[in-house]
Amino acid sequence: MAYENPFWKGIYNLLVGLRVTLRHLFTPAITLQYPTERWEMPERSRGMVVLLSDKETGDLNCTACILCQKGCPTGAIQIERHKGEDKRWKLDGFVVDHTICCYCGICQEACNFDALMLVPKYEYSTYTKEELIFNTAKLQEMGLDVEYTPKRPKKKPAPKPAAKPAADAKPKDEAAPAEAAKPAEPAAESKPADKPEAPAEEKKEGEA
Repeated sequence: MAYENPFWKGIYNLLVGLRVTLRHLFTPAITLQYPTERWEMPERSRGMVVLLSDKETGDLNCTACILCQKGCPTGAIQIERHKGEDKRWKLDGFVVDHTICCYCGICQEACNFDALMLVPKYEYSTYTKEELIFNTAKLQEMGLDVEYTPKRPKKKPAPKPAAKPAADAKPKDEAAPAEAAKPAEPAAESKPADKPEAPAEEKKEGEA
C-alpha cells in the first residue's frame, strides 16, 4: 500500500476549496456603498404590499370583494366592509401585517380591480413590529407614486342619441316669425245690394 503524505494532501484540498475565491480575487468589486448607492430592483420584484388609487379621482380601486383576503396563505390581510344603500360593498378598513406576509403575490393575482400590488420597495425597517402593520391610509400613501397598467380599462358610457323631432311638428322659433311675416288680409268691401229686376210682363206694359 502506497503511503500518502498528509501535508501535500492538505495543500491540494486547500487549493480546491479556494478555487472560487481565487477566481474572483482579481475581478472588480461590486459592493454598493449603501445608503448613498442603491441597487435597482427588477421591475417585477415583490416587495411591500400597497393599495392603488384612481389617477383621476384619487379614490381607492378596492371594491371590498375580499378575494385577496381569502387567497392569502398566511392571513396577513384583514378587510372590514359594509353594504351601502346601493347594495354594494363599501370598504371600512384594509390592514396588511408585513411581519407574517410571505410576499407570494397571490393577493395581487386574485385581485381583478387593480386594488393592490407588490412593489419593489424594501426600505421600511422599524424598531417595533407594530409599525410593520400598515392600515388603509399608510397603504394608500405608499402606492400613490406606483405606475400600473389597468387589467380592465374603464369604459366610458356611450352618449344617448338625441330624440328626433316629429316630421309634422315645426319648431316654435320658426313658426312664430313665419306667422308674423304674413300680411294681414284686407277686409272684404261691402258691395251695394243689386236691385231686383222687374218681371218681364211689367217691362212689356211700360214699353207699350
